[in-house]
Amino acid sequence: MPNNLYLPNDWTTIVFKLIFCLLIGGLIGWERQREHKPAGLRTHILVCLGSTLFVMIPFHSPNSSMNPSQIIQGIIQGIGFLGTGEILRQSDQERNILAIHGLTSAAAIWVTAALGASIGAGLYTISIFGVVFTLITLKILKKIEK
Repeated sequence: MPNNLYLPNDWTTIVFKLIFCLLIGGLIGWERQREHKPAGLRTHILVCLGSTLFVMIPFHSPNSSMNPSQIIQGIIQGIGFLGTGEILRQSDQERNILAIHGLTSAAAIWVTAALGASIGAGLYTISIFGVVFTLITLKILKKIEK
């Protein structure tokens, strides 16, 4: 795979990607924090940052033979474990009710990882639209559901 597939390999680009992922992850994390969810600001920033860093490796490594699609597949699988930890199963044996909580938070972590991967690949437009649609889904659609 050729080096510098999308953007030049310079400090400006690297720092821009990292700052951009902090902002994108922070926007989603701030929304989750305000809703008093267990995975909040720091978790979403770290998920976005980690995904960005992993995807940046083949694009910014000289003579890298790593395949970005394999790295992205690994991120998807790894985030599945983190999301699973966010989902809680609660049962009320008196009323014979089983409730699942945390699916939206797990999905938000999953989307945050995807946004980080897109930033790492230099796909900024996808990241911007992705975070806008994510915030619309989390804020506006929640009001419609109620």
